Amino acid sequence: MTLLPMSVQELCESVRSSRAFDRSRLDRVLGVDTARALVEVQAAVTWKTLAAHLRPGDSQAQALRTARATIGDSIAWNAAGPDGRPTVIHVEALTMVTPDGQLRRLNRLANPALFALAVGGQHLFGVMYSVTLRIDSLARAVSEAAAVQTLLKEKNDLMARRSLRLLVPPEQAPALLEEARERCAQWRVPLSCVELRPIRCETETFLRWARRDYAELSLRLGRSSTLGSAVRTTQLTRELIDAAIGRGGTFPIACTPEATRDQARACYPELASFLAEHRRLDPGDRMANAWLRHHRSLLTRQDCEVRFGHHAEP
Repeated sequence: MTLLPMSVQELCESVRSSRAFDRSRLDRVLGVDTARALVEVQAAVTWKTLAAHLRPGDSQAQALRTARATIGDSIAWNAAGPDGRPTVIHVEALTMVTPDGQLRRLNRLANPALFALAVGGQHLFGVMYSVTLRIDSLARAVSEAAAVQTLLKEKNDLMARRSLRLLVPPEQAPALLEEARERCAQWRVPLSCVELRPIRCETETFLRWARRDYAELSLRLGRSSTLGSAVRTTQLTRELIDAAIGRGGTFPIACTPEATRDQARACYPELASFLAEHRRLDPGDRMANAWLRHHRSLLTRQDCEVRFGHHAEP
């Protein structure tokens, strides 16, 4: 069954009244401005759909993607595209409904502070209705796509848990990989896959994770089948984050809930200010989600340090 598109009025009223709505209805390509080389899409449009719309039949255009399937989610994470550049590079403007139910147009000149918060803002500052993207920038991302290097691939990779992504200066990547191998062996946690790709810096967002050019190591660790192994894997993960930090690196805060408070503060000193901005702009917590609740708790709860030795389970 084809879903009816959602109107701006319906979206504003849903947010204003805290009424649930189906975000997948925001899935239309709204228009292409060929004179200005811009395309406006709704937030639930996928990169695959956009590529097919801009370059029908061009298989190379399918490289236009990020770690998130939809354009709205990619903006919320400020996820890196195929060339390693974060999504903010491609964004000309955003149209979103803020927690007070008002429709606002954001760009680098109009509402620049809110623009910087919303891109990479984990969906906390409003519901995106549409995004205007730069076609030339998207084309460059496809033409300059950097191949992901697979450094390790084991047969049991399908049994792996989700990836841990670590960012370090490119010259530090070999040393971090070697340490990761050693620590995984010490903790008896299988390292089933390692991938490497370049990440390019950006300077425009409030909670930015790509502060310089990095090499991103994606490590897939063995699936935890017991409570004890899950605890050990979490401890290993925190040690690996420390190893990256010690080499001048960081971690993407959008998808690394294992990070400790000290690690989050070291890599994201503006996190407390980011959360305070959300509190100011959304005092009723209409946009609150699991990411927000976790990081609020992370910064305020009492520490309870527990360490486990490097040994296998009996």
